[in-house]
Amino acid sequence: MASRISATVRAVSRKRSIPRKAAIVLTQAAVNKVRTLLEQRPDMEALRIGLKTRGCNGLSYTLDYTNEKKKFDEIVEQGGAKIYIDSKAQLGILGTELDYIEEILSSGFVFNNPNIKGTCGCGESFNV
Repeated sequence: MASRISATVRAVSRKRSIPRKAAIVLTQAAVNKVRTLLEQRPDMEALRIGLKTRGCNGLSYTLDYTNEKKKFDEIVEQGGAKIYIDSKAQLGILGTELDYIEEILSSGFVFNNPNIKGTCGCGESFNV
């Protein structure tokens, strides 16, 4: 059984005008963290991003280790970091920037998604 990785979600007020080829773009901090996580788990080849119905606002992202690509998964490779996006999550991810933040009291992945219409107070669930 693969273990879960925690993340938060953040709505962004403006869409970036940078053209994107991938469904999701990783910041350098996120690339570094994904590579570190995968180096610690050599039996896994990528992280999988999915969507789950939960929380007070409807949807929540999931991040899991995986060593298998499902039939309709989108593959994103950036700077040596490999991510599979579950087919059900692709529309909810499109145009998103994945960042990794380290603060004094916490650290974790942050999804900066311009498509989000609302989030809960704790930043774990959202709606589009």
